[in-house]
Parts: sequence; C-alpha cells; structure tokens
Amino acid sequence: MADHIPFITSRDGYSLVKDVYSDSDIVRVPLDRADSFCPSLQHVASKVWLDPCIDGMHDLKARRSQPGKGKSWFDFMSDFANFETIGTPAYHERPVRAEVNAFVEAVMDKCATYRPAWITVPQIPLTGKSDRNKINRMLAEATGTWKSHRSFSGRLILPLVFTHQNQVNGKTARNPKVKQAQLCYDKALADGFWVVDKSLRDDSGSSTLINKRFPGVIDLHEELNARISSKIRIAGPYWGLNLVLWAKGLVDYPAIGIGSGYQFLIAGGSAKQARTKLALPSLRRRVVLKPQLKTWLDKAIVKLASSHPAHAEFSEIKRHYTALNAPGARRQVAMFYKRWFDTIAAVPKAGRSMAMFQDLSRAYALGKPLPELDGEGTARRPEAVAEPLMLSSL
Repeated sequence: MADHIPFITSRDGYSLVKDVYSDSDIVRVPLDRADSFCPSLQHVASKVWLDPCIDGMHDLKARRSQPGKGKSWFDFMSDFANFETIGTPAYHERPVRAEVNAFVEAVMDKCATYRPAWITVPQIPLTGKSDRNKINRMLAEATGTWKSHRSFSGRLILPLVFTHQNQVNGKTARNPKVKQAQLCYDKALADGFWVVDKSLRDDSGSSTLINKRFPGVIDLHEELNARISSKIRIAGPYWGLNLVLWAKGLVDYPAIGIGSGYQFLIAGGSAKQARTKLALPSLRRRVVLKPQLKTWLDKAIVKLASSHPAHAEFSEIKRHYTALNAPGARRQVAMFYKRWFDTIAAVPKAGRSMAMFQDLSRAYALGKPLPELDGEGTARRPEAVAEPLMLSSL
C-alpha cells in the first residue's frame, strides 16, 4: 500500500481515489460526509481516517448556517452537546470540564459508529496567542478518557492546524506551540500527529518560500519529532512540500489533494470558486487553464528539441486542449501527481531526499529557458514552483 493519504471532500474526489489512489493505505473523510463516503469505501482496500472537523470552530461566527443552503457543517455539529458554547472564544480560557467531556464523548462516539481505523483528536486551530491552550488541553484530556473508557482499538491523530506563517517561521514562536503539542499528545493518548499550515500555498512562487516559509515548516517538523516519538507523522495537504517532508524522512505520510485541494481549508467555510488548473508534469507544477496557455505551449514547444520528453508532453496537452474541462483537468492533475509520487516511492527510503532533489532539478532546468506564463502572478516563471522545493529537498 502507498503512503499518501487522500483528503476526500466530494463525490468527485471519491471517484478519483477509487480510480487513481486505490492503493492508499489510509483515506481521510470528514465526519459530516461520513454517511456519503464510508459505505462506498468498503469497496476500496483503504482504511478510513475519520475527522470530526472541530477545526471549523476556528471562526464559528462565519460558519453559522445560511438559509437555503441545505444541511451545513454548522447544522451537523449543532447536534452535539455544547457545540456552540465550546466554539465561543470567551469560553476558551475558562472551559467547564463536564461540558467539554460531554461534547467530546458525543463526537467520538459518533465517529466510532463507522469503525474507522483512525480518528482525529478534537482540537481547535492554533493562533499566535495562547488563548486556546487551555481548551485544547481539556479537549485532549477528554479524548484520552474516552479512549480508555471505550477501549477504542484504533489510532488517535492529534491535529496541529496552524493559521498564520508567523506561528511557524521563527523558533521563538514555534517553541510554545511544540511544547503544547507534546502536552496534548500525551493527554489524548494519541498515536500520531498531523501538521498543516492552512495559510501556506506552496506553489505560489512567492519569494518568501525559500528563505522563510519552507525552512520554518521543516524546522517545525524536526522540533516536533525531537519531542514526540511517533510512527504516524502526517503533513499537508500541500502541492509539493508534503512530498519533500516525506522524502526527507520527517513524516511518514504526505496528505494530498485529489486533483485539486492542495491547500488546506478549514471545515465549514465557503471556498472561493477555484480556477480550473491542469498539470505541466515535466515542470512539476499546475497552471490555470485559459486561452493564453495554448499560446505559451506553442512558444515552449519551439524552444525544445523534438527529442526532448517535454516536447511530446506539451504537444499532447495542446492536442487535447479543447477537450479539457474542469473534471478532465482535475483527473489529469490527479494522475500526474500519482505518477510523481510513485517515482519517488520507488527509491529506497535512504535515497528519496536525493531523488526528490534530482527530480525537481530537472524541472527547474527545463523551466529556466522557457517563456513566462501569463496570468500566473508570482509563479509566472515556469521554474518558480520547482525551485524552492528543490532547494528544500536536501
């Protein structure tokens, strides 16, 4: 079985997991979608990681139900005892143990009915302050009590959802977060931890990725590993940094999007309408599907020798360009990403970091002489996505 963990959030995502990622050891499913996906996953070999998605409490006011939108995450969570009370910021510094215990017991009992292999420990996302430390410790302790009383035989995964780069970039900011993580891990009787920075778009081509953001995330994982001994360490979903962390041996599982969703979204929010993107496999990146891309493909093909693998790749994309649409592009991205992962996974663990570096170096070298991509912002240089990932691989 493969190490990647697809994050299923939609019916399209489930179909792609079944077709493209059926060798995943674990797939993550949000609790409010469990009725839709868990029965179907019985036909897939993968085990289920069920996430109650308590992270939506990060901003409960913005997630309150809207008329005419059907049963939302907020409505679903409202069925659990003390949900709104515990989601209120003023409550976090003075939580009531009995109320927290009742909430956690109800949530975890609901999760357990689906017989998942893993369950996420209820935790509220981290902020730059310490105002959520007490409520998160109490949630963790209540989870540990539930595990003992229910004799739960599965695995519990502590989530560490960071909400701003200032919590990760510097060691002074990271130190209390790492210490709190260890406390919550122990109190919850957890078996693993999952780390994601929801603010990180690692394929943006931003100049801060190389000198600040990637080093901060890498250092964070090294510091967590020094404090918490675990065989279940998860990072992502990101576009490529999750794969770099996995190749370096800092995590055991890269969490992945499924043709889209390569930046983590907190539960219950309204996602912006995403632009359709397709993969340029040789460049290890995605681009927006728009008319200018066809022009760019023409220019890029001219610059490449007919014997170059990217010449045939770009020509094939151009040939099928008019047939591509949102579902087709998502499948194309998912299939490329699977091949990319498998290429690195085929290398023995000790050599994966170097293999990742060499893989990204080829993408960087290919992109350098190619023309800029219009409309890609800070990632307009073709090599802009591969470069910071390459420099972080060793």
